[in-house]
Amino acid sequence: MKAPRFSVLLWVSAGVAVADQVVKWIVAARLDELQRIVVLPFFDLVRWHNTGAAFGLLSSASGWQNAMFLVLGLVLVAFLVSMMRGASKDGDALWGLGLALMTGGAVGNLIDRVARGYVLDYISVHYGGWYFPAFNVADSAITVGVCMVLLYLIQQTRTT
Repeated sequence: MKAPRFSVLLWVSAGVAVADQVVKWIVAARLDELQRIVVLPFFDLVRWHNTGAAFGLLSSASGWQNAMFLVLGLVLVAFLVSMMRGASKDGDALWGLGLALMTGGAVGNLIDRVARGYVLDYISVHYGGWYFPAFNVADSAITVGVCMVLLYLIQQTRTT
């Protein structure tokens, strides 16, 4: 199936970024830092200030990483938007929508880095004593987008 028009892909990206920011605003207004609300035995809401990369990577560094992630994030968003433009002209829907989800997630987390100096994570999944690093809607969109792009690439290698 052909990818949607570029404007539709931009709207998908914007929708992801807005949804991410709305949920983060609610979490920031309702929870104190590190406060945890048990939703299900394996799922909590927790307010976590992540100065690192996805899933807390480099969060214990001395602070230099925020500027680096900001610059890398801006470069990544520009690259993804360029790829989305190309996908909208001659690409597949899986490819284009995957790129749009990744772009929206990257923008959502970039807004946090600029406005807060950290990324607000709030989804905590765990089992027994094992805890997956906290994440947010933007991280989820990036992960789903990457999976869609990988699926598209696998399909392409099978048809060529």
